Amino acid sequence: MRLGIISALSEEQQGLVEAMQSPYKLIHGQRTYWVGQLWEIDAVCVLSRIGKVAAAVTTTTLVEKFGVTHILFTGVAGSGDRSIKVGDIVVAESLVQHDMDASPLFPRFEVPLTGMTHFPADHHLGTRLLDAAYAFLENDFSDAIDPLEKAAFGLRQPRIHRGLIASGDQFVNDREHINGLNAALPGLVAVEMEGAAVAQVCHELNVPCAVIRTISDNANENAATDFLRFVKSVAAQYAFHIVRRFCQQTKVL
Repeated sequence: MRLGIISALSEEQQGLVEAMQSPYKLIHGQRTYWVGQLWEIDAVCVLSRIGKVAAAVTTTTLVEKFGVTHILFTGVAGSGDRSIKVGDIVVAESLVQHDMDASPLFPRFEVPLTGMTHFPADHHLGTRLLDAAYAFLENDFSDAIDPLEKAAFGLRQPRIHRGLIASGDQFVNDREHINGLNAALPGLVAVEMEGAAVAQVCHELNVPCAVIRTISDNANENAATDFLRFVKSVAAQYAFHIVRRFCQQTKVL
């Protein structure tokens, strides 16, 4: 396995490059790729920047230039359902581009000439991520997150969800918008801006991928409030510990 780890923002990968053994840096296509060992797993870490095109370019480069065999995207997302709260963790079963609409030529959400609306995440990688996330909540969460940050964001008993993630080149911060997506996309657990593009590239290149997100907001009018604070103080800790546990359990399989 050579694992490609993608995030959109530098804060979402905080600590991972520092944890690498013997890392070296390569710059390609205006992105910095860090290559090394993460907990004895051959890995490449990179920031894609925000949006579907940026994520697709980064994913393609990881596979074609760096020989990555598996892709993991980690970061934050807005809640796709009222029952999913800030601090919860979502793992993708499948991903859809919620802003793809070439109707009436093709059905809404269908990527033209693929016949597909939903691109699957790899089941086995997703299951390993779920195991790592549960282990994080059970063993690391209480010490990893500062009590002041837990209080500020109301983090009491975070839960884990697996389901549909919707991506689009929009920061969703409108209650009517998210309600409309809920109605059109049953099983929606989160909205974000990159995952479905990664899933499409991985599907076309036959590379297993997984997407895990920490819920940072409720995708409503308050979505931007303290966003970067949450990413730095909460989501970065989630990502670091979950990726660590994912790598540690993967190396023994």
